[in-house]
Amino acid sequence: MSSIEQVMHRPVCVCGVDESANDAAKAMWERDIGAVVVVDHDGRVAGIVTDRDICMAAYTRGVSLPEIPLHLIMSQNVSTCRPSDPIDHAERLMADNQVRRVPIVDGAQRPVGMLSLNDLARAANRTGPSHTKAVDGVANTLAAICEPRQLDQRPA
Repeated sequence: MSSIEQVMHRPVCVCGVDESANDAAKAMWERDIGAVVVVDHDGRVAGIVTDRDICMAAYTRGVSLPEIPLHLIMSQNVSTCRPSDPIDHAERLMADNQVRRVPIVDGAQRPVGMLSLNDLARAANRTGPSHTKAVDGVANTLAAICEPRQLDQRPA
């Protein structure tokens, strides 16, 4: 495993900033995924929204999903990578930011793929038992992601 391009999945599922939580939930259900990249009117990454974000928004707002615009619930500080970046760079980003997915972007910040912890695990498994570095990288990333956050560090 050397570059992200070898393990990321394509196409990436996107929704526009003006779409609703219902639109994102529908896209996630139809594609069996847990997150969508939210793009601005120029197709650039504006945020990311997960299935958990949608659940928490529905619970805390007490309104139906079509009434919740994505721009109100998306995470806006999104760490991204390029397809040519090394795998360990993505693993560090995931660990440092405690995220399970990283959008992969081109030079104009338009999404071209998604890299998930699942992608890394499957790729490490394909390398076989002789490549313990890949397996160790995934295990270390997962351990960092799973560390409990302080209550005041959780996104609003």
